[in-house]
Amino acid sequence: MPEIGPALVLALITGTFHTALYVLIRNRLERHVAVAWVAAIVGALAGSALGGRVGGDPLRVGDFNVLWASAAAWGAIGVVSLVSLLAPPRSPRR
Repeated sequence: MPEIGPALVLALITGTFHTALYVLIRNRLERHVAVAWVAAIVGALAGSALGGRVGGDPLRVGDFNVLWASAAAWGAIGVVSLVSLLAPPRSPRR
C-alpha cells in the first residue's frame, strides 16, 4: 500500500476549508464549486511548495507552509470564480 505524505493530507484539509469558506461567503452553492475545490487543493500544494522555496512563513506545520498554501488556494478559487463569470451562460435544456 503506498504511503500518503502529510503535505497531501494538509493540502486536502486546507483546500476543503477554504472552499467551504468561499461557499459560506457567497451564500450559495454553484456548479463551479467542485472545480474550485480541486483547484484549491492543487493551489494549496503549489503554494506550500512555493513557500518552501521562498521561505518566511511563520505558520508552518512540519514542512507544510500554511500561509502560502492558503494564499494560493484563494488565488485558485478566484481564478475559477472569474472563469465561471466570464463563461457564456448555458442554454436551458428542452
